[in-house]
Order: sequence, then C-alpha cells, then structure tokens
Amino acid sequence: MTIPTLADGYGGYLTLALIALIAHEPWRWLGLAIGKNISEDSAAFLWVRFVATALVAGLVMRLILFPAGALQTITLPLRLAALAVGVIAFFLLGRSLGLGIAAGAATVLAVRLAGFGG
Repeated sequence: MTIPTLADGYGGYLTLALIALIAHEPWRWLGLAIGKNISEDSAAFLWVRFVATALVAGLVMRLILFPAGALQTITLPLRLAALAVGVIAFFLLGRSLGLGIAAGAATVLAVRLAGFGG
C-alpha cells in the first residue's frame, strides 16, 4: 500500500484533510472541556470575547484599508461607504450580522453595476 501523493486524484485532498483534522480537532475538544465550566458572565469569558471581537474588527479594517486580490479593484471610498451602510443596517435591522453584511455587499454590487467605484 502506498501513500497517496498530492497529484493522485482525491488521495492528496484526503491526506490534507486528515492532517488538518489531526492538527485542529484536539484543540477544539480541549476548548470544549475547559469552556463548559466557564460562566458566560465571568471575567475570563468576557476577556476572550472582547479579544476575539477586536481581532475580527482589526482584520475587517485591514481588508478595507489594505485590500488584496479582487477587492483591490474597488475604490477606498466605495469600501468605506459599504462599511458604513453595513454598520447602519446592522443596528437598524435588529443587530443582525447577516443583514449587515448583505447590505454592505449589496452596496458594492449596486455601485459597481451602475458603473462606478472601480
């Protein structure tokens, strides 16, 4: 029996998935074991939630200010306008993350289809 190579059909994908599973899953289970005893109102849980929120906010701003790939074709004013529309929609539509993201994406799409913003 041979070990599949990356160019051998699905064998390479299965190998990569298995390696990712082995590297990732133990940490998820450890987090579950530790986290089930932490109250949602505890200082530790609030700190983790605040740090996670700050990391996501930082990544979003990095994507807006220093885009890569296809996002580079969209002008900075349009990216900032889409952010503003998304944040406003988030708060006006009951703090719905999905609707806020959809509103921002719809803003970019509408402006690009109108022939502006890029």
